[in-house]
Amino acid sequence: MVRFSYVQLPDYPLDDCIDMIKTADELGFYAAYSVDETWHKDMWLLFAAAADKTRNIRMGPNVTHVILKEPTILAQQLATLDELTNGRAEAVVSFGNLGMLEQYHIDWSKQRPLARLREGHDVMRTFLDEGVINHEGEFFNYTGLFTFARPVQEHVPIKLGGMGGPKSFELAGEISDGLHHALGYSRENYDYVAEHFRIGAEKAGRNPEELDLGAWLCWSVAEDGEVAKQAARIMVAFYISSMPESQLQRHGLSREGMQPILDALGQGEIDRAIELTSPEIAAKLSVAGTPEECIEQLKRDILPTGVNHVIAAVTDAKLVETFSGKSIEGVPVVQDQLRLIAERVMPALS
Repeated sequence: MVRFSYVQLPDYPLDDCIDMIKTADELGFYAAYSVDETWHKDMWLLFAAAADKTRNIRMGPNVTHVILKEPTILAQQLATLDELTNGRAEAVVSFGNLGMLEQYHIDWSKQRPLARLREGHDVMRTFLDEGVINHEGEFFNYTGLFTFARPVQEHVPIKLGGMGGPKSFELAGEISDGLHHALGYSRENYDYVAEHFRIGAEKAGRNPEELDLGAWLCWSVAEDGEVAKQAARIMVAFYISSMPESQLQRHGLSREGMQPILDALGQGEIDRAIELTSPEIAAKLSVAGTPEECIEQLKRDILPTGVNHVIAAVTDAKLVETFSGKSIEGVPVVQDQLRLIAERVMPALS
């Protein structure tokens, strides 16, 4: 069975952010995630505020980071959120948003990111499970560190985020509760992701089908498929900068070919960047259109590879305006897009 979740960029008024999470809960979405980045409003406070206003939906970061953030603090926050939600917390962890790390003057290439992620996961797992940690490692060291923040769940899921691969995909299959892969859309891409995820799981003697393999997707859906595609096209222009070269290549694109878009963004020429992001590029790097078009794309390119969790980064007119200053008429608000997904897309894929 395919799970559907909603991931939010918390850039709306907080009352609206909470209402979006409540709507996803009422519609039966598995989880409401949020990015944990300085660029946006704080997701931990947001989910704390939403905890007693929801009943079933799970909550947590997708993703949070172990270069900019300390894993025992993340575990403490996650355990506290688990108590607030009565056992509905989980986390997707990675080594970080590379563009944001550059703004902090952190050279991620000198951080041995995958080794740091492996050790950070181990620290979080131990601290969540036991509430105390003694650890001497390459990146993190603790003696008798303890916390009274204890989760409700016996096992709080910790999944890994990965984009370029293959080593991050294999690491997720080997050690974590799953892999969430952001900004992938082509069949070639997901065949590659799933293959290496399975390699990691089988290396550790685990069944990959029992783990969570999620697709984090730039998503816009409307009865008028063209306005949905227009909204997605604008967001794709911003998301391209986050995609590693290897991931671009699995979509028939290249960093060199995308460089004019990145240069325009870097110079603040938003209109130029959007113009250079052709409808063809946007179609390769988003799930957008009518509900039926979204279903077709999922069935054709993503779900046959073994992906069992669809995570929709829903794009509406307000988010487009926040990022680009552009106004688009006719794009449904997030809540209405979630209803279209729940009423039209999810039943077709159940």
